[in-house]
Amino acid sequence: MTIDVLPRATDDLVTGYHFYEQKEQGLGSYFRASLFADVDALRVTAGVHALVWGYHRSVSKKFPFAIYYRVRDAVAQVHAILDCRQAPQLLRRTLENR
Repeated sequence: MTIDVLPRATDDLVTGYHFYEQKEQGLGSYFRASLFADVDALRVTAGVHALVWGYHRSVSKKFPFAIYYRVRDAVAQVHAILDCRQAPQLLRRTLENR
């Protein structure tokens, strides 16, 4: 399986990185590495996660974030990497606009 992280999902990662880096120096780098590992795991697990609002949702192992993706022709396209602590209505609206 090939993974394609779309630009808006990359922006989500950058936002999360800055949030955690402000909390503690080095935590942003740990966040980024952890989420990259979660995204990379999609090479093996893409398509097995529950469908939520039209996207497969994989929950991060170490942070309260979820990876929202779609599978097409052996490519897992990552559309969003969002903080699960947000209101469900906000998460849904964000995904509808992608």
